[in-house]
Amino acid sequence: MDVSLRYKILFSIIFASVGFMIAIQFQSTQNSEQRDTRDLWEVRKELQNQQKVQQQLYNKIAELDEMIAQYEGQTQAAKVETLKESIQVLKREAGLTEVSGEGIVIKVTPIFQNIDSEQTYPSVSPGLLHRLVNELNTYGASDIAISSERITNVSPIRDVNGHTYVNNHPIPPLPITIKVLSENASRLLDYMQVSQSKDDFAIENLELEMSKREELTLPAYEQIPKLKYLEVENRETGES
Repeated sequence: MDVSLRYKILFSIIFASVGFMIAIQFQSTQNSEQRDTRDLWEVRKELQNQQKVQQQLYNKIAELDEMIAQYEGQTQAAKVETLKESIQVLKREAGLTEVSGEGIVIKVTPIFQNIDSEQTYPSVSPGLLHRLVNELNTYGASDIAISSERITNVSPIRDVNGHTYVNNHPIPPLPITIKVLSENASRLLDYMQVSQSKDDFAIENLELEMSKREELTLPAYEQIPKLKYLEVENRETGES
């Protein structure tokens, strides 16, 4: 492969990664502007999430600056290896690879009360899942999977004709299992045991049963993110 082409591919990946995170932050800002009825708790969580995304963007820019500096000083063989490693890192961060590690398992089950009136079978709304995912991220989750759906920064959680969809697939009937990886699973479990989400789910007659696991495996995100308007220019600069 031509040296200049390798450079262009690497820089395309780098700028695509930065643009990807900027797009996420822009989308989050747009969504927050459309929600006018949020309570104080939701506003605080939204602010924390946007601050976290902004900090991640700053960290990513610093990492990419360091990567470019290292790349420019390497031999041809080392450059190829660095390029391969960079691609794998980007895939891992985007959730495109299967991942394993320590974490917690959250099982969502219905609560049936002994009352005379007929009780409607509970279901998990998109709003409840959004709050739960936000809290998990706030308290140290690194990777999340709802049932068999890997959650990424662009995963849609929405209502479709009265059914909750994740990654454009309907979630299965209760009970559903949520797997979460974390560098400190014990601390995450402690936080979630007294979290606001437990109360929110209980109000909807849903219980969150949580347990720590030494080894969990989360599936890869199946839908390939589309990067528009990204091209690799094959022609050398200055050529006609």
